[in-house]
Formats: sequence, C-alpha cells, structure tokens
Amino acid sequence: MKAEIIAVGTELLLGQIVNTNARYLSRELAAMGIDVYFQTVVGDNLNRLSEAIRIAQSRADVILFSGGIGPTQDDLTKDALAAVLNRKLHTDRMAMDKIESFFRDRNVDMTENNRRQAIVIDGGTPLANETGLAAGNAISDNDKYYVVMPGPPKELIPMFEQEVKPWLFQHVLTEEMPIYSRMLKFAGIGESALEDRLLDLIDAQTDPTIAPYASEGEVTVRVSTKAASEGEAKLKLDAMEVQIRERLTEHLYANEDVPIEYTIVTMMSDMGLTLSAAESCTGGLVMQSLTSVPGSASMLKGGIVCYSNEIKEKLLNVPHDYLEGEDAPGAVSPEVAKVLAEQIRMIGDADFGLAVTGVAGPGYSERKPPGLVFIALAERGKETEIHELRINGNRETVRIRSAKAILYRLWQKLVAMD
Repeated sequence: MKAEIIAVGTELLLGQIVNTNARYLSRELAAMGIDVYFQTVVGDNLNRLSEAIRIAQSRADVILFSGGIGPTQDDLTKDALAAVLNRKLHTDRMAMDKIESFFRDRNVDMTENNRRQAIVIDGGTPLANETGLAAGNAISDNDKYYVVMPGPPKELIPMFEQEVKPWLFQHVLTEEMPIYSRMLKFAGIGESALEDRLLDLIDAQTDPTIAPYASEGEVTVRVSTKAASEGEAKLKLDAMEVQIRERLTEHLYANEDVPIEYTIVTMMSDMGLTLSAAESCTGGLVMQSLTSVPGSASMLKGGIVCYSNEIKEKLLNVPHDYLEGEDAPGAVSPEVAKVLAEQIRMIGDADFGLAVTGVAGPGYSERKPPGLVFIALAERGKETEIHELRINGNRETVRIRSAKAILYRLWQKLVAMD
C-alpha cells in the first residue's frame, strides 16, 4: 500500500510551525507496512487543497490529512475532501454533544463556529478526539482510503493510536499479519557509527527488519516483524535484540522508547543512589531532563547553575587562580570541571556529583572554540572521572549533546555497579 500525507495549514508554509506530524505518521505507517511515498503541505485554500487531493488520488492508495478541521472559516479539509468525493457533510451527534458539554461545564458561551468541529463526511467513520474537540474522519471510497485528523500533535497522536490504527487494520490491511515492533535506545554513539556496526543486518533486510533513527545525543533502532501472534513476534524480536546487544552492549540502555534520563532515574531509585549537579554551559538542562521523569525526587538532591565565574568561586569553591590570571586554566577546563563535580557532590551529600562546563557558542570564550566541553563525574569514595568533548553544531546542539553525554557516562557507571 502506498500512502501520501497532506498537511494543511498556511502556518506550515510560512515556517511558523514545524511539521512534526509527517515524521510521526511516516514512522508509524512504515511500521504497519504502509509506505509513505509523498508528503504534501498545502495552505488554507479550498482550490489548492482540492487540487492536492486529486493529485494524491492519482498516486496513493491511502491519503492522510493533518490539520484544517478546526472551528474557523479557513479550516477547509473536510469541505475540500467532501467536494472531491462528491459527498455531503453532516453533524456527528456524539462529537457535537462533547463540544456542547465542554462549554457548558466551563460556563462559557459557545460561539456558533464551534459546530464546524463536529462536521463529518457522509458515509465515513467519525473518529473520536479524546484530547480536543474537532472530530476526525475515515472514509473508504473506490479502493482509496482517506483519514482526516487534527493538526495539533497532542490531538493527532492519540487519535492515530486509538482510532486510526484499528480502522486501517480493519479496512486497509485486512489480509496482512500484524506488525510488532520494539524500540532499542542507544547513547554515547552517533547514528553513522551505529549503522556501521549493524550494516550487514540492515542491508540483509531479514525478518525482523531494523531501521535506525537519530535524535540529538541518542539513536533509536526500531526492530519490526510480522507474526501471527504476539508470542511468535517476541521470539523473533528477542533473537534480533540479542544480536544487536552483542555488538553494542556499551551503548544499548533500553529496549523501550524512553530517553536515557528515564533509565537513570529508574536505576538510581531502585539502587537507592542520589546525585547533585553543577551546570555552566548547559544552564540546568541536565537537571531539567531528570526532573521531567516522575520519581526523580527520590534520587536528585538538587544543583546549581553556575554560569558566571563569580558563582563558581563563591558557591562552589573553585579557586580564584583556576578562573582568573594569565596562567589560569579558565572556567572551561578539566581542573574546574573536577572541582565543580566534587564540590556539588559534597554540598548535596550525594552519591554522585555531575559537572558540565564548556563553550556553547556561537563565539569563542577564553580563546577556546565553540563546542569544547568538559564533563566530570564525582563518585563517593572514588576518583573523579573527567571527559573532554568536541561537539559540532549550534548552541542548542552543544547544550543538548553535553547533557546527554554526561548522562551516558553516569549510566555506564550505574551499569558497572548493578
């Protein structure tokens, strides 16, 4: 089956928002065995949207829409699709009841245009929106399949998981065996290096198949297989995971789709360990990522964003001679990283102290280049570990990769202790 994704919204064309829905849908459809051949972005214009639909009909079996189903006059996705399919529109009673209840429960007058969100196309299947008000729609017409979803990812993703997937399996993938997938998560290695170690498995296109995806500071490998039952799928996925783990043991931190900070919080909580952090160039990003995980209060003592030399010296006891003077190593140095890690560990009376200091860029600092970062891990009763990083990329990339790098080094220590 060939698919096309049509993202609707002038704001996408103007670059005001990023089309993350297309990436999400492409990955999910590929895992289901539906290949996305085209992605189209079209503005809020009835004629251009209708033309985009007709083009998609000529080259795709499944056409998925994101956006353009809200309450305003420029939300035209259902109008355009109904016109192309020569079908009428009607109000779905369940969707309308939800909209009316939403406003009634909040004691707010409902404007008439909100009724547009309950409109669906005749002969289609309304799709419930659990996190918003605009109803989705799924239609089968002349061996073509159409799925209409809202634009906000917080509404589209739950609708796709809960409503669209079952509909596609029932109407589109009726003769296909279910596809089962497992997400393997890696840190401390780039996508190209990881792919190089798995290249023979990727090129072989065996069953299960494997596909790597990169994000800042982490890499995900999706392992997928078709199977008649979950038990059969588990056997095949387990066997492939063993092969991958043997090659990348030092980098594979989870076999579920979670960030490394989730794994660290879980491990440290289970082991009864604590940490505190001192952050300069990351500006609290390490602590932010840890505190985003429920249960982090049991393992994170706290920390200090020590951006200036004054704070490093006054609050974390970094010697003045390390920071200032002709022969001083400077704030961005292994010496300062070591002091920061050891001092924050002692201040927090924690099992681990983490420290990050570096040049996020875009310019030089202390005559040191952007992307030069030092991370340090102080462990109670052990020698402090220091690592130098050379990170390419913009300011945000340097900050994110620095935070992920120190979390990876911490994960390695936890694995060795477990």
